[in-house]
Amino acid sequence: MSSKIIAMAADHGGYELKSILKDALVQLGYEVLDLGTDGPAAVDYPDFAALMADAIRRDAAAFGVLVCGTGIGISMAANRYPEVRAALVHDAFTARLSRQHNDANVVCFGGRTIGSEVAKDCLKIFLETRFEGGDRHSRRVAKLNCLPK
Repeated sequence: MSSKIIAMAADHGGYELKSILKDALVQLGYEVLDLGTDGPAAVDYPDFAALMADAIRRDAAAFGVLVCGTGIGISMAANRYPEVRAALVHDAFTARLSRQHNDANVVCFGGRTIGSEVAKDCLKIFLETRFEGGDRHSRRVAKLNCLPK
């Protein structure tokens, strides 16, 4: 699996921002696995979190991007899957630390709560930041992998 493949999904509240972020990813040289939704008609965010989690599980993508109206529901849904460490980010600081300290592999945004330019900046930072590892962070991430779902 290539680290240049990103799985994306959104509900109706995140559709517009997902489209903007998809274009940004292509401009950055990533291949996008677009899992929907494909329009503003109301859909259920857990269904799209499940599609993205399955792509991560199958190694069809190295990272995921999820968007719903606030980012809250879709991040909660995504974190139900053991292969996902989803982080709802709001700014460059949270985007960077979600990777450095938590080894997040999915970034979540609120389509109604974050501006597109800030979201694009956060996405770029998220993808460019490496996990620091080390005893402290690795131990904590290992514990996340053992939590009952």
